[in-house]
Amino acid sequence: MAVIGNIIKTTLEIAEKLLPDKPAVEAQHDILKQLLDQAKNTKFGKYYNFDGILNEKDIRKAFAAAIPYHDYDAMNKKWWREQRLEGLSDHTWPGRVNYYALSAGTTGKSSKRIPISEEMLEVIRKTSIFQILSAANFDFPADFFEKEIMMLGSSAKLKKQKKWMEGEVSGISASNIPSWFERFYRPGKSIASITDWDKRVEAIAKEAKSWDVGAMAGIPSWNELMLKHIIDYHNAKNIHEIWPNLRAFVSGGVAFEPYRKSFDSLLAHPITIMDTYLASEGFLAYQARPNKEMAMKLATNNGIYFEFVPFIEDNIDELGSVKQEAKSISLEDVQENTDYVIIISTVSGTWRYLIGDTIRFTDKDKTEIIITGRTKHFLNVVGSQLSVIQMNKAMKAMEQQFGMSIPEFTVSAIRENNEYLHHWFIGSDQNADPGIFANALDQHLKGMNKAYKMARSKALKDVRVSITSPATFHAWVEQHKSKGGQIKIPRVMKESDFLNLKAFANK
Repeated sequence: MAVIGNIIKTTLEIAEKLLPDKPAVEAQHDILKQLLDQAKNTKFGKYYNFDGILNEKDIRKAFAAAIPYHDYDAMNKKWWREQRLEGLSDHTWPGRVNYYALSAGTTGKSSKRIPISEEMLEVIRKTSIFQILSAANFDFPADFFEKEIMMLGSSAKLKKQKKWMEGEVSGISASNIPSWFERFYRPGKSIASITDWDKRVEAIAKEAKSWDVGAMAGIPSWNELMLKHIIDYHNAKNIHEIWPNLRAFVSGGVAFEPYRKSFDSLLAHPITIMDTYLASEGFLAYQARPNKEMAMKLATNNGIYFEFVPFIEDNIDELGSVKQEAKSISLEDVQENTDYVIIISTVSGTWRYLIGDTIRFTDKDKTEIIITGRTKHFLNVVGSQLSVIQMNKAMKAMEQQFGMSIPEFTVSAIRENNEYLHHWFIGSDQNADPGIFANALDQHLKGMNKAYKMARSKALKDVRVSITSPATFHAWVEQHKSKGGQIKIPRVMKESDFLNLKAFANK
């Protein structure tokens, strides 16, 4: 009998019910005041007169009027680069920032360095506890709460620079895991500190049978590769022969749905999938209850202030950034089933920052959201207005129609003979006739998107499909960046990057 598990489960259920949970709108008002008050004596706070903002009747309105939107380039050029290189204190946040998260983002891009303060590490830990508490809302047996958690991220061995330490946010978090959690954490700090991804996965495979893993967490594509390696290493039929008590996967970084079919093929029976929104800039949301959309609850009471800009053409420039004149709205004014660009200000000295994601509220009262795409991953070169969420749905339909598993794909608008076409690269271990696939995909997109249908009758002259192995995508990632961690394959590519991938695949 799982005595300890029953105690833990009961404690979680009681704590989840009794934990004070201030209304989200009120919590957000308080968070903004706290951020401004804590940072009013920093160089950034003095430059933008945080003291004056705090004395205004409508602090939110004054804050939005005084401080411009910042993308990474703007924030880094004027503030973070000097702060990092000089080791400055009280620059954009009180004290000195000792950690910087390498935001790998999509392949082919140079890494960004996002400040991670001690307060942000506490925010990540606290939101992680909220998510653990929410496990009481899922139908897990008592013994689940005694099992180990496999967290596959980037290396926990951080790189020492002159005045700071750097690594991906998953590695920084792993290197700062509290002592009470170490008994549950796998693969453990020793293996997690192996910098070479292949060697780390090899070490995990060797030890896998000695662990009793009940849950996994990380980016789906790299966890899938890890599971395949463990299964092959032990000559098993599926991962449940190694980890019979595996019941949950906490997904993050990208939408899980494109990976579901290939992921399920590695299991003996279904497991619970829970989504999270842990970015390099902070832990923004987590799935707090079972729901078919895998919607996540915004962490509205924990060191992050949110604003939202409607994701419409008038608000977005040609580079996919929010125009400075675009009006933001606060949490109380959002609408369900409307796409917004998410803007954050945080305890790491991140101010009105464009994280680059678009979200949609599925339940305003519960502050639950889904990620709908990236501002720069919205394919609209000739008015097709294709969002990533529509692309994911289309790939799911193609999986069903052609009996394929399609964990990876990307698309680009290519110009040939002064005319545009959409070229899709499909990553699948099953094959199909590219011409028939392209026609089926084209017809499906026409049926679900009127703007796309109109574009196909005018400026978008053709749809082309190339089918390759998912391993091609992974090898291309390795050539451009490195395996594992937070590395994600973009669903929409610029033409130059796409042609690079095409040339690589042809080799």
